[in-house]
Amino acid sequence: MRIAFVSLETALHCDYEAIDRLTRTAELLAGRGHDVVWYCAKWWTGEKAEWEHEGVRYRGLVDDLDDTRKFRYSLTVALPKFSPDVVHAGAIPPRQVSAASKGARVARAPLITDWYGDAANVRRTHRKALKKSDAVVTPSRLVQTRVWEQGLAEDEVEVVPNSVDMDYIESVDPVNAGDIVYSRKLDEGANLESVLLALAELRQVDWSAVVVGDGPERENYERQARDLRIDDRITWLGECDREQRVAVYRGAHVFAQTAHECLFATELLWALASGCIGIVEYHADSAAHELVELRQMDAERGFRTTSEQELADAIKAAADMPHKTVDEDFAEFDHRPVLERYLDIYREEMDAAGLF
Repeated sequence: MRIAFVSLETALHCDYEAIDRLTRTAELLAGRGHDVVWYCAKWWTGEKAEWEHEGVRYRGLVDDLDDTRKFRYSLTVALPKFSPDVVHAGAIPPRQVSAASKGARVARAPLITDWYGDAANVRRTHRKALKKSDAVVTPSRLVQTRVWEQGLAEDEVEVVPNSVDMDYIESVDPVNAGDIVYSRKLDEGANLESVLLALAELRQVDWSAVVVGDGPERENYERQARDLRIDDRITWLGECDREQRVAVYRGAHVFAQTAHECLFATELLWALASGCIGIVEYHADSAAHELVELRQMDAERGFRTTSEQELADAIKAAADMPHKTVDEDFAEFDHRPVLERYLDIYREEMDAAGLF
């Protein structure tokens, strides 16, 4: 299959969850033998118009990220020349979706837009972009509902979650850094204080905790742990790469997810697949609870809480449950089955357009 990806920015330009998701999908498709070309701004120097990375051919339509007008114009011409079977666009900036729609229409290819929900306030340009798509893919039911609220029909919006690598998880040796793990950027939305207050309720219980991640609020959280007199039982690891994180998750017993906002709980998923018991504090703007509510898994290995006391009770209850270093119930989130869900959407839209 010939698949054209459209995003002015790439993972070589920036570090956004939406771009990471798009990149992972493109690379997995290329790894399966599909012909994948990504239309973007150049992230390399020199006169070369195309650069291959991890099996994906990146085609630079402009030299500068600020040259969005030229990018959109060039896109409408470049897409038909490639003759793609499918056009898969990132949703930000939204006007690139409109340009991709024009190019896809000339190429007679369906347009799938990957909407991660990045825009807090959906504006007219976002709504217009969404409605120009043949199908919209979101990472969670939370984001799917927000897209439906923009006027799209239910059958036009599909949920395809982020994925993990189960084989990779099993290849990483566990590290016993702490019984309870929290992993996220430590900013104002992290809400690590919920975990700290819950742990303070359990001072008389034997536990150790580890915090993975760094950010502007780290010093405040460390101060709060000292004020609560639990700092001697918490290890602050700072930034860790994927291997280090998986090693910590496999060695831990519980993963606590308490952030106020979360479009998809990627680290929670990696931890659950690594055998952790998931404890999620419910928030209206977080999709994390979806991973512990809608699982075909042992319901006793997932908790949804609404207060620090409930969080403390869940941590205490989890202590009596068996330790795991991998959970095969999460195999449906492996790269391969999740990629098949994308391919099914491609085929459905091609068939609807009479192209398959």
